[in-house]
Amino acid sequence: RALLAKKAVVSTQSTGGVIQSETMGYFLARIQQYLTSVGIPDSNLRFRQHLNNEMAHYACDCWDAECKTTYGWVEIVGCADRSCFDLNAHAKATSTKLVAQQKLDTPITREITEVTLNKAAVGKAFKKQAGQVTEAIHNMSDEDKLKMQEQLESDTYKLVCGDDSYEITPGMVAKVARVSKTEHVREFVPSVVEPSFGIGRILYCVLECNFKVRENDEKRTWLDLPALIAPTKCSVLPLSSCEDFQPFVETLSAQLRKLGIPCKVDDSSGSIGRRYTRTDEIGIPFGITVDFDTLKFQTVTVRDRNTCTQIRVPVSETADLIN
Repeated sequence: RALLAKKAVVSTQSTGGVIQSETMGYFLARIQQYLTSVGIPDSNLRFRQHLNNEMAHYACDCWDAECKTTYGWVEIVGCADRSCFDLNAHAKATSTKLVAQQKLDTPITREITEVTLNKAAVGKAFKKQAGQVTEAIHNMSDEDKLKMQEQLESDTYKLVCGDDSYEITPGMVAKVARVSKTEHVREFVPSVVEPSFGIGRILYCVLECNFKVRENDEKRTWLDLPALIAPTKCSVLPLSSCEDFQPFVETLSAQLRKLGIPCKVDDSSGSIGRRYTRTDEIGIPFGITVDFDTLKFQTVTVRDRNTCTQIRVPVSETADLIN
């Protein structure tokens, strides 16, 4: 019953009915899309369907998104198809009709079986239960209503309501007839799909899955946070404390902020390599270095955190490139 997230689908047909509704399939696909976009790799992600003996009483289908960590597989998102359990329960407890209505573009005419009861006879026979009996008869299928009519021609009819049963006599039913009913509005009880995200667990899994070590250098660790969620998207690093670098640093910072890109200026006295390492450790995806070539050619170095590759870019184009 466990499906890898990369094989999640959005239709019941393509899973052979394992996912019971297209709506549930849609939510599972969106959950997968979200989790992978924040940095949980497909290889560490799976969906597990609840067994019947662990299903919540209100759910008709339930799935957990699980992430593989050093602690094993950990549930991080739960998604329950509650169908119309809640509204039906409220409607039953309050005897109130809780439905939604959809206006039909073209009215529908259909034949239904209608039962007319002798209310006086029903009330006298069943007293406080008369309402329950009346509602149960009106809610019977057309097939059961016709079956009751046939049986009442020669005998009584046994009506079962939950754990109780009632004897319906011919005198309680005034008429059973087929009538035409034209519907201009479709009534239905809305269903609910309830996704529940464990944000603390997701955050832990994102950090664990993205904590990495540089190849051949165990002391150089880095955080492979997707740029989408990295708190700081870019660092601006002057190569040295040369005062001539300051105008370029201020210009780049202002351009980045104007585009809504959170950035951090690190003008400390450490070597540029050490400052790169510091920014890698806190997951900053890109680094802009202002150096002496910047003074000559109006260009800067843009460094990618993951690959450590660097390219020269004109100062005027740098912010748009990062964006």
